[in-house]
Amino acid sequence: MILTNQSGPYNIYSYFVGYNPPTSINPNPIFPKIKRTAFLSPFTFVVGDVTIHDHTYVGPFVSIRADEGTPFYIDRDCNLQDGVILHGLKNKHMDVNGKKYSIHIGPRVSCAHGSLIHGPCKIHQDVFVGFKAIVYNAQVGEGSFISTDAVVTGGVTLKPHSFVPPGAHIDSQAKADSLSPVPKTEEEFAKEVQRVNQEFPSSYSLLFGKTRCSCGLSY
Repeated sequence: MILTNQSGPYNIYSYFVGYNPPTSINPNPIFPKIKRTAFLSPFTFVVGDVTIHDHTYVGPFVSIRADEGTPFYIDRDCNLQDGVILHGLKNKHMDVNGKKYSIHIGPRVSCAHGSLIHGPCKIHQDVFVGFKAIVYNAQVGEGSFISTDAVVTGGVTLKPHSFVPPGAHIDSQAKADSLSPVPKTEEEFAKEVQRVNQEFPSSYSLLFGKTRCSCGLSY
């Protein structure tokens, strides 16, 4: 079949946002709190006590499940790219300003395609989490760069601006403390990823809005 009508988009704009199912682990159903200027792509899944702040972009096939570990907090200007997974273990938390979180993500964090963020974890501002990287049971300092296929776990704390090389397995504090600063090339790459993705919440909202004007834009 060849589509010749250019008025698109053709896909059905569908995602699921809802209460977590009541279980013995997490008996209280809570609906996510999502700011109006955030954007959820088609085929995203968000349940439970999740906060998503302004101008955050959530890509296709992202799963944010606060159905076991809870709550999750995603600050403003973040981007969770295609296939990112957020989940947390029951009764395991990080303390942030006197409040307990399963996952806490600071502002301007980029989670690249296919990365896994598993609570308990705390990711500070301006962090880049690379393609298929894993962050679990860890704290990641401001401005750090976690490369493709790397794993950060074991209760470690990365100091600010730590560089985790591709494929590295950081599972002890000694390994975390030995990391070098982020190279200039990776720092610039992370900034460019952030810049590009900052345009997506507003531009995709125009594309997928329910009301379409005669000029072809939606809102």
